[in-house]
Amino acid sequence: MLIHELAKACGVSAKTIRYYESIGLLPQPRRADNNYRDYAATDADRLRFIAGGRALGLSLEEIGEVLAFRERGEAPCLYVLNLLESKLDEIETRIADLRTLQRELGDLQQQARGLPIDDVEGKACVCHLIQNRNLREGKDKGYV
Repeated sequence: MLIHELAKACGVSAKTIRYYESIGLLPQPRRADNNYRDYAATDADRLRFIAGGRALGLSLEEIGEVLAFRERGEAPCLYVLNLLESKLDEIETRIADLRTLQRELGDLQQQARGLPIDDVEGKACVCHLIQNRNLREGKDKGYV
């Protein structure tokens, strides 16, 4: 199949396919007589795996390592399970950080409700609260 057919079948752009080839995630395809790239079904399977891994948050390096396991004739399953566990831990941390940020934004919004909205100098408005946010945090944590 041609590059645009592969791209459509796998839900990625032709540019992405060429990039994956340039970094070795996809092998260089066979060339037709007209020098067009000619992809096989195995290329589509590999590209779907790469796209699926990216959708799950795996890095290109991690995906490359999984593919390398297979190329060496080794099962990558334990490696993939460890990757998934690591990704879950990262997501849990990010969610906790986002919840903290959500509370901080809510608190800031509440504090700002009674402040003037026409303070051009920014000394008594919500901008002042944002500007001095790190100072307050430092005091709360004993840094200042």
